[in-house]
Amino acid sequence: MKQQLLAVCLAMSLPMLDACTTSAVTTTGHGDPAAWQAAQAEVARLTELANQDPLLRPWSGPYGGVPPWGQARVELLAPALERGIALQDAEVQAIAVNPAAPTFDNTLAALQNGGRHLDRATTIFGVMTDNLSNEQVQKVEAEWSPRLAAASDRITFNRALFQRLARLYQDRAGLALDADQLRLLERTHDQFVRAGAAATPEQQQRLGAINEELAAHFAEFGRRLLADENTASFISDRAGLAGLPDNIVQALAAAAAERDRPGQWAVVNTRSSVDPFLTFAHNRALREQVWRAFKNRGDNGDANDTNQVIADILRLRAERAQILGFPTHAHLRMADTMAGTPQRARELMLRVWPAAVARVREEVADMQSIADRQGAGLTIEPWDYLHYAEQVRRDRYDLDQNELRQYFELDHMTSAAFHMANQLYGLSFREITGTVPVFEPGVRVWEVTDRDRSFVGLFYGDYFARAGKRSGAWMNTYRSRETFTGTVFHTIASNNNNFVRGAAGEPVLISLDDAETLFHEFGHAIHYLVSAVRYPGLGTVPRDYVEYPSQVHEHWVLTRPILDGFARHHQTGAAMPQALVERVHAAATFNQGYITVEYLSAALVDMALHDRPDAVTDIDAFESATLAAIGMPREIAMRHRLPQFAHLFSSDSYSAGYYSYLWSEVMDADTWEYFESTGNVFDPQVAAGMRSIILAEGNSSDRAEAYRRFRGRDPDVNALLRVRGFPTGPAGGGR
Repeated sequence: MKQQLLAVCLAMSLPMLDACTTSAVTTTGHGDPAAWQAAQAEVARLTELANQDPLLRPWSGPYGGVPPWGQARVELLAPALERGIALQDAEVQAIAVNPAAPTFDNTLAALQNGGRHLDRATTIFGVMTDNLSNEQVQKVEAEWSPRLAAASDRITFNRALFQRLARLYQDRAGLALDADQLRLLERTHDQFVRAGAAATPEQQQRLGAINEELAAHFAEFGRRLLADENTASFISDRAGLAGLPDNIVQALAAAAAERDRPGQWAVVNTRSSVDPFLTFAHNRALREQVWRAFKNRGDNGDANDTNQVIADILRLRAERAQILGFPTHAHLRMADTMAGTPQRARELMLRVWPAAVARVREEVADMQSIADRQGAGLTIEPWDYLHYAEQVRRDRYDLDQNELRQYFELDHMTSAAFHMANQLYGLSFREITGTVPVFEPGVRVWEVTDRDRSFVGLFYGDYFARAGKRSGAWMNTYRSRETFTGTVFHTIASNNNNFVRGAAGEPVLISLDDAETLFHEFGHAIHYLVSAVRYPGLGTVPRDYVEYPSQVHEHWVLTRPILDGFARHHQTGAAMPQALVERVHAAATFNQGYITVEYLSAALVDMALHDRPDAVTDIDAFESATLAAIGMPREIAMRHRLPQFAHLFSSDSYSAGYYSYLWSEVMDADTWEYFESTGNVFDPQVAAGMRSIILAEGNSSDRAEAYRRFRGRDPDVNALLRVRGFPTGPAGGGR
């Protein structure tokens, strides 16, 4: 139940909140004792049945219980979800019809403690859809995603339950609640209202239908995109590999063999495979072929085309926003963020955009100069950008990305991330792979302990690409920390990457960008591992804050302690020379035009797409028109074109929210300057504030206020501009 509550991320204006609360409270009555007894009996009956189901029952084993991956079979999913939903329905009804007057404990705490059986099943379900997808899993996802959405709505739309919650909210000043309880009450009440708890029965019926339809479309979008990402561009002539480092060639050969094409080389249609090929391959025709295949995912007019799915999602989102009293889906989504409104987010993006575009013009001129000097006889196109940017990097900074790759061996950098967590926060990691179940043989597991050797949680690492695993990199929590029941629930977190395996027995060498991604996702895991949150409802931070702790942890990759201890040449064992590090730092702002425009164009298109009352119907035309309107350089494509923009269309989570990476980066850059100003990147005082205020509190306090407590002021946007090498404005905090 807590996951369903935490997933409610809609919004409503404060006047509407107050009005609906008053209306709900005036109708609050006491439940029927007989109905309550019957509901309790039903909870007991269904709990007994659920405890016999391997996917629903409390996790057993060491560390407070671990996910039962050894028993997680796809044929068990549907019956487990059905039983879990039935039990959750009964638990909610028992709370709603309680004849006693509503209290924090018998209403809000009871909600926080409910739905645990279903939570366990949906955790396993989610891991299977993200990491182990196949036709069977996709069939379950298509059927059960709408039913799970409906189950969530039955909580929100339970009028008796909301009346109890509204009574508590109205009387909150006299309830003698502590700070955590008061914040939980206010946030939960607001989330209910923003999800339609105070809407009319007719409106709720339509909202429920919309949410079910959206869930089905999200699943279908993910299925189609995964199908396109499981394709590959095959190379049969070794001449097509010219320019590629040996380790990349080996990885492409392994990918082809995995797809029953031995003796060939496969560039899989995912970023971790495509970007290295575009950077190093000399064959321009093959670069164009690979680039087009990657950028046209979901946009080929075939069975996997996503354009109509996206149009349907946009239509439903616009209708839902209007029912809930918001002008656009963007306003709805952003009411519970740090930015607050689409306009504030857009202002930050447009402050950065002109400088980024100007830098792209400079970068393209530099690349064209090299191409002309070589007599290439070409005009720089998007499939040339990474290739010629790498040549400019070598020419200007004597810096070769493949030279850097020799120092970033995956296992060593995993250990480096653990060392960072130890030096900053006192966490220690001991590998226990083989002692607890895993969902795939290559997954590794570590026990995490604190400075006093007390148990903190478990960390799972799933690092390699494979068929059936979605692209990209992400963090999951199988279990989040909480304490309010008197039992400490310890965190179980995972990192999921798509690094490409090399030949058998060969080390896996990753790029600097990959190493920073590794630290980024690990930063998300740290956020949950050091959590001191009491109630699960306070564990989820605003969307435009959530990337901040992960982004700031990327900076440690190139610090001397990490380089000396872990970034050692995979053949000689020598630490990365300081001269090479200085060249890296000298090139730190290199290609920032490309990086910023590629990302920011996607964020601006996302906001334009959702900050309008009417839904876009021609997806490709809107994308092209919006890019033209903002002056998108022709040599770059959006990082995620709309037909493959999973952040926006596999769920609501990042819709009208892709800007959040930039918003978070303002705090990230400002925080890194704070560490650097001490002369010690592991400064214990700053690290202590980072842990206790920025990370451990979760959403137990306002995050803008928390940042001021940590830093002593608002974040300075100039820190972001300095990191990217763009001109800065007047000094000062804020955005």
